[in-house]
Amino acid sequence: MIIVTGASGQLGKATVERLLERVPADRIGVSVRDPEKASELRARGVRVRQGDFEDPENLAHAFEGASRVLIVSVDDTGETALRRHRTAIEAAARAGASRVLYTSHMGANPSSPFAPMPDHAATEAALTDSGMPFTSLRNGFYAASGVMLLGNALETGELAAPEDGPVSWTAHADLAEAAAIALTDDGGLDGLTPALTGAEAIDLTRVAEIASELTGRTIRRVVVSDEEYRAGLVAHGLPEAVADLLLGIFVASRQGEFAEVDPTLARLLGRPPTSFRDVLAATVSPAR
Repeated sequence: MIIVTGASGQLGKATVERLLERVPADRIGVSVRDPEKASELRARGVRVRQGDFEDPENLAHAFEGASRVLIVSVDDTGETALRRHRTAIEAAARAGASRVLYTSHMGANPSSPFAPMPDHAATEAALTDSGMPFTSLRNGFYAASGVMLLGNALETGELAAPEDGPVSWTAHADLAEAAAIALTDDGGLDGLTPALTGAEAIDLTRVAEIASELTGRTIRRVVVSDEEYRAGLVAHGLPEAVADLLLGIFVASRQGEFAEVDPTLARLLGRPPTSFRDVLAATVSPAR
């Protein structure tokens, strides 16, 4: 049985949808913190069990009969994230899974200024130490995050953010399809994958240009200092730790950590990856 964790989240749920196109529903199980949120999957024949990365016994039940397990990385950072990932890896091993897959990031790096990246690197080290066959899916930066960084620029006409660098924004849907392929293809990806990215890397100046073209509104890119940006986030009510995390995206991107473009995702999908323009076009409306 193929087990997918986090199946009530965007990437996990989309991965299950792609799996359902490839294997019968009774070969898929999901591990979720709240089974009610996966009731629609249960109705379609998917096995739904409650699973908590803080509870090894609970995960043992959720992973029962696993042949492969996809561990969708948690939203936490630091030691909490690593502890939870290790618990899931160990549970997959005890369940007898022949392979564990993990949703890592193209920027996985122990010295990255963007907090989740050292966590991904540490989890990859834990996968190596586990001795299990594994696949670490080094996903491109979610295009949805690029849309988020637009903030209220569509209303104000200004995309105000710190100096940045190019990012190879990648669609959730494409990464979910790649995960489903990796879960079902015996001759597929092994170990640390190449970066699974979109076909181009663009900076926020280009993001603003694309948004202007799609909406018919003029959106100007305005560079602000790191300090000004962070202070603005805190002034709007974000905890300082969250403000620091968001600032880390800009620091890391201008160091080139998310600029790589690799053909592996296109090869897996058998088609060009979804462009950032297409992702943004699905979320914005032209000016009236």
